[in-house]
Amino acid sequence: MDMRQPPADGSLDQAADAFERLRPRLFGIAYRILGSATEAEDVVQDVWVRWQGADRNVVMDPAAFLAKVTTRLAINVAQSARLRHEAYVGPWLPEPVDTSVDPQVGAERGEALELAVLLVLEKLNPVERAAYVLREAFDYPYQQIADMLQLSQANTRQIVSRARKRLSAERRGSVDAAEHRRLLEAFITAAQSGDVSALESLLSADVVAYADGNGMRGVARLEVVGAERVARVNAFFRKFIPGGRYRVVQANALPSVLITQDGVTVAFLSVTVGRDGIDGVYWVMTPEKLRAYARSTRRPVLEEP
Repeated sequence: MDMRQPPADGSLDQAADAFERLRPRLFGIAYRILGSATEAEDVVQDVWVRWQGADRNVVMDPAAFLAKVTTRLAINVAQSARLRHEAYVGPWLPEPVDTSVDPQVGAERGEALELAVLLVLEKLNPVERAAYVLREAFDYPYQQIADMLQLSQANTRQIVSRARKRLSAERRGSVDAAEHRRLLEAFITAAQSGDVSALESLLSADVVAYADGNGMRGVARLEVVGAERVARVNAFFRKFIPGGRYRVVQANALPSVLITQDGVTVAFLSVTVGRDGIDGVYWVMTPEKLRAYARSTRRPVLEEP
């Protein structure tokens, strides 16, 4: 991987050009560490402010410099976010992000962008998460990651290895994109009609469903486990969201579904699919997270500090 740029001079215009070229990668790093498009946007904006104030004449590699600043800031935010997540009502899910508008956000090893992976990454501490993201999603050399995180190279390798094993233990094999979309669309069709039997036939025996509503009335506050229970709960959504309109979108590098009611987005649905069918169902209904997804469909412009 060679992201080197020519040395920057003192020109703010040149600094802005360099930053804009790298912005998708910086957002991608921050988002994977934080699981929040909103917080990732804030981190990238903070990086821009710091980049303006840096002595850019001595920065030989702007890409490396900006990636390091982004990583350190994202780790700081992730450490404070842990307390907020612990106080969350019901399951906490990452904010979905639109990867169709800016393909670069999800271009490098898209698996590390899936909601299910981000949810598992949330179980790691922020430094472990950052090490895994930098290596597995962006293929940074171990020595560069060690420098970013102020760790030894040996320790960095151990951290990435442990994280990789943990994710491997909690995830199953996936299917191709066409089969994934087919099962997602079949799931939505069955949910719209309230067909419990059809829903159950699409699910693995030990499927788990999560609903992120942060205390919203009518939204399950615990994970729902098992094909029969998940089928019955999801068949109820036609009554929970009467007249809902379902649209397939690309989010986190996978086909997903946005549901609108009277022109307002009220829910987001993503699924994971294994050899035995749908093994994970992820509903996001918290308004702030739906608004964050809507914002992610438009890349933010550079703001003045």
